[in-house]
Amino acid sequence: MSADGRTNTGTERIAAAFAVARGEGRAALMPYMMGGFPDRESSLAVARSYVENGADLIELGVPFSDPLADGPVIHAAAVQALEAGTKLGDVLAICREVADRVPVVLMVYTNSILGGAGPEAFAARAAEAGACGVIVPDLPFGEDESIRAAMDAAGLAVVPLVAPTTLPERRDEICRVATGFVYLVSSVGTTGERSEVAADLKELVEGVESKSEVPVAVGFGIGSPEQAATVGQIADGVIIGSRLVRIAGDAEPGGVAEAVGSFMTETAAALAVEAASSRTVT
Repeated sequence: MSADGRTNTGTERIAAAFAVARGEGRAALMPYMMGGFPDRESSLAVARSYVENGADLIELGVPFSDPLADGPVIHAAAVQALEAGTKLGDVLAICREVADRVPVVLMVYTNSILGGAGPEAFAARAAEAGACGVIVPDLPFGEDESIRAAMDAAGLAVVPLVAPTTLPERRDEICRVATGFVYLVSSVGTTGERSEVAADLKELVEGVESKSEVPVAVGFGIGSPEQAATVGQIADGVIIGSRLVRIAGDAEPGGVAEAVGSFMTETAAALAVEAASSRTVT
């Protein structure tokens, strides 16, 4: 039970998911998906497939017309979802479908939170749908604290992002107030697959971990099971986005769940093998 008397808050559920993975000696696997892409029914199938094929948590994107942190694959998915009429309620329905099985963290831009009835209403709707937290990529640290306050009051974690370019002093401040986990951006730029893992990633992770009391998960650029296994050696969690969105977009009609599920199964297995290998070496 938390200090304010709440039980099973989003923050607590996120912590529990990372703890289970840690207990198995591996990194937590957190796939990303765009709500409403390729279409509403397919995105529901993607969410279910993630749960059934090894996801420890799910990052669920709320489509937005100007997603500054996202590369071309996720940007195009957001545009397609919006053109199909996807609304916040549709995304929350996807969340509600799987939230009782794995923690769901919403990837959402500030305009979607501040629009409508404001941050308190957004937080209430997200919590009612079973969401555990939010990632708000365009919410700078120390600005618009009304969003953070509303999420905290609803029991939702506000997951901060730390980039390679984040100054050490600012990084330390971010880690000090982080809830849920810290999202470490592996490389400079927008989301998208990279040919290799950044050479200085281990140093970056260690720097964040030394200041953070919550897990550190790495995202941006992880595009293969092998890369996921490499990152899983040094981080508490592995986030995979653009590759899975591309797989969903390229899949034949009716084959989306199988396509993303196959990649998820391979990635979960790679993380497990790496964990077993590490235990053997130790």
